[in-house]
Amino acid sequence: MDHIPASFTRTPESAQDAVLIQQKMRDYVRVNDDFGIIKYIAGIDVGYDLQSNTSKAALVIMDMEKLMPLEIVIATDLTPFPYIPGFLSFREAPVIIKALEQVKKKPDLLFIDGQGIAHPRGLGIASHIGVLTGYPSIGVAKSVLCGSYKEPGVKKGQSEPLIYKNNKIGTALRSRDNVKPLFISPGHKIGHESAVDFVHRCLTRYRLPEPARIADKLSKFAK
Repeated sequence: MDHIPASFTRTPESAQDAVLIQQKMRDYVRVNDDFGIIKYIAGIDVGYDLQSNTSKAALVIMDMEKLMPLEIVIATDLTPFPYIPGFLSFREAPVIIKALEQVKKKPDLLFIDGQGIAHPRGLGIASHIGVLTGYPSIGVAKSVLCGSYKEPGVKKGQSEPLIYKNNKIGTALRSRDNVKPLFISPGHKIGHESAVDFVHRCLTRYRLPEPARIADKLSKFAK
């Protein structure tokens, strides 16, 4: 794990405090390929039970080549921060870290439901978790938080850059013919091209790449 200030792991006292933490953490994000052989990928998603104020992190470890689940971890915890757009990380990071601490087969790369650097302050949940843990990470989002893009072609694999303040912050990727694109952004220790490449390699016949798809299903609370 990379050395980071202890203040990065605390729960903010307010939205203004959260902004300051994000701005400091952003300096630690690395948007360049810094990883070895990718053998195991973790898909991570978080669901909520609003009545009990509980968060549930689902983590699935998959073999990169076979796309077969090897290990599943479910962690639950009280949700420590209120829902405020742009500050999702402070709600989800503690329970995700709790899940990561329980895995026996350490992942080489994280697919996290949400944004990486495609965030107004450059620190979505995938970047946040990447900085805290040192794992290479990718944000796999179903919608845009900030930025604009040209609609990609309708065929699987076609893509267009996601632009914010004249900078590329991610990629709108058509993950299946004639479905809404996904928004892929580097989280930490990975560049734009590699992030899209790994997501594309994990696509099957569904909109979501397989690690993210299974984590998404497992994160839901039973009705």
